[in-house]
Amino acid sequence: MFVDQVKVYVKGGDGGDGMVAFRREKYVPMGGPAGGDGGSGANVVFQVEEGLSTLMDFRYQRHFKAPRGEHGMSKNQHGKNAKDMVVKVPPGTVVYDEETNAIIADLVEHGQTAVIAKGGRGGRGNSRFATPANPAPQLSEKGEPGQERNVILELKLLADVGLVGFPSVGKSTLLSVVSAAKPKIAEYHFTTIVPNLGVVETEDGRSFVMADLPGLIEGAHQGVGLGHQFLRHIERTRVIVHVIDMAASEGRDPFDDYQKINDELKQYNLRLTERPQIIVANKMDMPDAEENLKSFKEQLKEDFPVFPISAITRQGLRDLLFAIADKIAETPEFPLYEEALDDTSVNRVVYKHEKEEQEFKITRDPDGAYVISGDSVERLFKMTDFSRDESVRRFARQLRGMGIDQALRERGAKDGDTVRLLEFEFEFVE
Repeated sequence: MFVDQVKVYVKGGDGGDGMVAFRREKYVPMGGPAGGDGGSGANVVFQVEEGLSTLMDFRYQRHFKAPRGEHGMSKNQHGKNAKDMVVKVPPGTVVYDEETNAIIADLVEHGQTAVIAKGGRGGRGNSRFATPANPAPQLSEKGEPGQERNVILELKLLADVGLVGFPSVGKSTLLSVVSAAKPKIAEYHFTTIVPNLGVVETEDGRSFVMADLPGLIEGAHQGVGLGHQFLRHIERTRVIVHVIDMAASEGRDPFDDYQKINDELKQYNLRLTERPQIIVANKMDMPDAEENLKSFKEQLKEDFPVFPISAITRQGLRDLLFAIADKIAETPEFPLYEEALDDTSVNRVVYKHEKEEQEFKITRDPDGAYVISGDSVERLFKMTDFSRDESVRRFARQLRGMGIDQALRERGAKDGDTVRLLEFEFEFVE
C-alpha cells in the first residue's frame, strides 16, 4: 500500500531531575552539597533511509516519544544523557509543523538527518545553587520537559521525469516498455491508483527515473478524481512529459486535453509552468491519429517538442528517450522552497519583524479564578520541585521577577483569590 501523507506526534525526552544530596564522609566535617545534575533528554531525529519508498510504517506507529535523561545522583554524579531516537523516513519526505504549517525539514539524500523535537536539558542539582549566603541549599531543579508537536509528513517522489495526462492515454504502458517497472495496465480509468517509478536507460548509457502519476482530470487541483492526492509528486520532477491520446479513442479532443491538464498543473502550483515540457502523441498506430496530430500542431502555441509514438508497437521511443535525457541534462533542479535558492557564497542578513513572545498570559475562568498560561511560566512550573519549601520560595521569586504578581493585581486579584496554572490551583497572597 502506498502512503504519501501522514500525521504523527513527536516528543523529545524530558531532562533528568537534579538531586539534593550532601557529602557525609568521615573526617570531612560540613561536607557541603553534593547533588548531581540530571542528564539531557533525547531528541527525536528523522533520518533518510533510501530503501524506503512509502510512509506506510507511520500508519502503524504514529507516536514517537524519546527517552528521558537519567536523574542526577549523589557525590555530584551527573545523570546520563539519553541517546537520540532515530526515525527512518523515505527520501523525498517533507516535514511540516501542523500548527504553523511551517516547513521543519526537507529530507532528500540518504543519511540526511533533521531534529524534529528537541529533548529537554537536565535539571541542576543542589551543588549548583550553593552561595556564600546559602552554602547548603535544599534546592534542585526537575528536568526540562522535551519539545512536543504534531507534524505532517508528506512524501514527494524523487523522479527526474513525471508522466502526466488524462486516464487511459497510455502512461503506464509507456513506463512498462521503457523500464523494468510493472504497473497495472487495463482498459478502464484510474487503473493506476498509486505513482509508479521506473529507471529508464537510453542506448547511449544515460539513465533517469521516470514516475507514472495517476491520471488527472478536470478539477483535480480541487480534489476531483485521484489527481490532487498525487499532484505533489510532480513538484520535484525536472521535466514534465505530457502524454496525449492522439487517436482520441475516447471521443475527447487531444488539444482540449492538453489545455485542461496544463491548467490543472497551473492551478495546483504556478511554478510548475516553469518546468520544460515534452509532448508525447501516443497511439499513433490507430486510425485518425495522423490527422489529429496535424490539427494539434496547428493549434499549439507553446514551443514544446512533440514526439509521435506508439507505446504498444514501440514506434518513436528511441528518439523520445534521447530527447528526455537531453532535456534533463540541460535543466537545473527546481528548489521546492525559496530558502534553497540562497547562494552560500553571498552573506545575506535577513531582518524579519517577529512579534515578541509573551512570557505569560492571564485570563479568567467562569468561576472567577485567574488562569496563568505561557510556555516560559509553564516550563518553570514543571521544573520546580514543590516537595521542598526552598524550591517553592524560589518559584515565587521567579513569578515576581516575571511581573506576574503585579499583572494579577492589575487584573483585580485580591488576597485569597484562586490562581490556576496548568491543572494546579494556588491562593493569591498579598
